[in-house]
Amino acid sequence: MENLLGLMRVRIHRGINLAIRDVTTSDPYVVVRMGKQHVYDKDIFSLDDKMGDAEIDIHPFIDAVRKRYKNIPSGTIISKIKPSRQNCLSEESSIVWENDQVVQNVFIRLQNVERGEIELQLQWIDIPGSKGV
Repeated sequence: MENLLGLMRVRIHRGINLAIRDVTTSDPYVVVRMGKQHVYDKDIFSLDDKMGDAEIDIHPFIDAVRKRYKNIPSGTIISKIKPSRQNCLSEESSIVWENDQVVQNVFIRLQNVERGEIELQLQWIDIPGSKGV
């Protein structure tokens, strides 16, 4: 545990206006990789269809975690990230101190597809006995 810094939990809340890859619908799933996220349509009898991809920069989130906030009210906004040509955000995202944890709710626009967004949440979890970030 002495080399572990903590855990970053990624919760996928929902897909919004996702592209249709089957006849009338899709059954999408998300693959999360450090730095990239891919969305696919799960197929039983054929190859899965790619439904878009996106990248998010987690550096502002990690910077907020490193500051080790104490004694600030739950719901305090630590920083805001605006959508730009350099990120896949579809709307402004706030990094928030919530219940003694750093949390960021993110809406990302999928690329290389005609439409679709993914709503997700990043949450930092400190582990007792870890170094921290």
